Amino acid sequence: MPSHRTGTRPAAPAAVNVEINRQPAAIAAVLEDAAHYPGGYAAGIARPRSEAEVATLTRQTHRLLPIGAQSSLTGGATPMGEVVLSTDRLDRVIDIGTDEVTLQPGVPLAVLKERLARQGLFYPPVPTFDGAFAGGVVATNAAGSTTFKYGSTRDWVRRLTVVLPDGDVLDLVRGEVLAHPDGYFEIHTADGLRRVPVPRYRMPDVPKCSAGYFARPEMDLVDLFVGSEGTLGIITEITFTVQPRLPKSCLVWLPLPHEAEAITLAGTLRAAAQATWRMRDPHGIDVAAIEQLDRRSLELVRNDDANQRHGVSVPDDAEVALLVQVDLPSDTTFGSDEAYAQISKSLDSGAPDTPLVRLCRLFAKVGVLERAEIALPSELQRQAQLFALREAVPEAVNRRVGEAKRAVDSAIEKTAADMIVPFPRLAESLDIFREAFDRRGLDYAIWGHISDGNVHPNVIPRTLGEVQRGWESILDCGHKIVSLGGCPLAEHGVGRNRVKQELLRQLYGKEGIADMRCVKAALDPEGKLSPGVLFSA
Repeated sequence: MPSHRTGTRPAAPAAVNVEINRQPAAIAAVLEDAAHYPGGYAAGIARPRSEAEVATLTRQTHRLLPIGAQSSLTGGATPMGEVVLSTDRLDRVIDIGTDEVTLQPGVPLAVLKERLARQGLFYPPVPTFDGAFAGGVVATNAAGSTTFKYGSTRDWVRRLTVVLPDGDVLDLVRGEVLAHPDGYFEIHTADGLRRVPVPRYRMPDVPKCSAGYFARPEMDLVDLFVGSEGTLGIITEITFTVQPRLPKSCLVWLPLPHEAEAITLAGTLRAAAQATWRMRDPHGIDVAAIEQLDRRSLELVRNDDANQRHGVSVPDDAEVALLVQVDLPSDTTFGSDEAYAQISKSLDSGAPDTPLVRLCRLFAKVGVLERAEIALPSELQRQAQLFALREAVPEAVNRRVGEAKRAVDSAIEKTAADMIVPFPRLAESLDIFREAFDRRGLDYAIWGHISDGNVHPNVIPRTLGEVQRGWESILDCGHKIVSLGGCPLAEHGVGRNRVKQELLRQLYGKEGIADMRCVKAALDPEGKLSPGVLFSA
């Protein structure tokens, strides 16, 4: 039976001394993450190889920052005087079963993907960057383009081993430790009983939320550590649920003249996919992801000739483009000729009843079939070109920010948000972003995973003043996104970013931050792990 009580154990084997490298060259390699958060410095770097070494470091170190691939976009993996604990040597895939994989936190997702593929398995909810480490995606509850179908990391975590700041170890299995109805857990440690409160705030009802500590009545203790950004414990072992057979996917590139038309079509595709899952229809339309690029995004790829390099049509009348991933049954065996024959005959009454035919009929019904380019599962190179065009948009923005930083002011920085709303409020959220940016005279592009209602509004600052106005815009938008039932922190977490920390306060209020601090105090009373991440130290 589940209980609200659990206990820790000592780390095994016996504790050993762990080297902390204090050489400037070694430290220099870990002084910033992908956010390029400024001012990083560290007291040293340690690379433990075992649970016991992690436990030793937590007991012997005053301030400790666990890091993985340092792919954080929030500064959460940038040290501010701590000893850095790198998980890159905790890199073993321990066991692969029929429906789960157990691994250490330093395994890159690309390695996990390759190892699972050998066994005919796959782990669905991977974010865009497959160089991220397994521990990092758990620590941030990472999500990506296919969250619409597969959910976020949290949904796939079955077991965790966590070293607490005092060196004790928690072994957690989903379903075994649930919060007391009065809102707390009890953990027996070597130093006595600890009562860990569940935060009292209500989280937004959206498919992505990387915004502080998880909170729900009678929640699972596993979920407290998923998304906690390394502030409550150091994950040393993870068990993910996995699925058999990677589905075969086709990609659809669909530039359209009107944004409203694109959002309506996305809603139609979402409904078709949900009906397919509900009915378990083998011939249904199984949409995994819908990406959207706005008018400015398309201008950027045209201005940089990215559409020419990748051979992708971006018509002058296109105000928006969709990139739709549709999964086909894993036993689909047709070749390209047969598939294109199905597409060409899709409007004939005698066409076979297949997912591809149904998709084309849906496009024809709404009048967009002639604009759609379909890249089949066998056309991997073409699919790579379509994905590359999508990635050309953030690359174009980052390049322009870098040029302004070099030519105008070294303090210019990327100014972007990561917000989600319930899908029916998507059009309203886009209006909110545009009004805020237009009112302040800013250049911007908006793209994202609209199958989830999740977009990434990016300011393209030309001056330091525009950076400041951009952050003001994002804070202004945050209030309104929360009022729509959304979350202003969808995928990337909070980290050290001051604006994101303010967005966290907007979401939960001062009382909510106080509740989080109570959780932190219960598990890390000395403030040892990741100080300054999520909220000020």
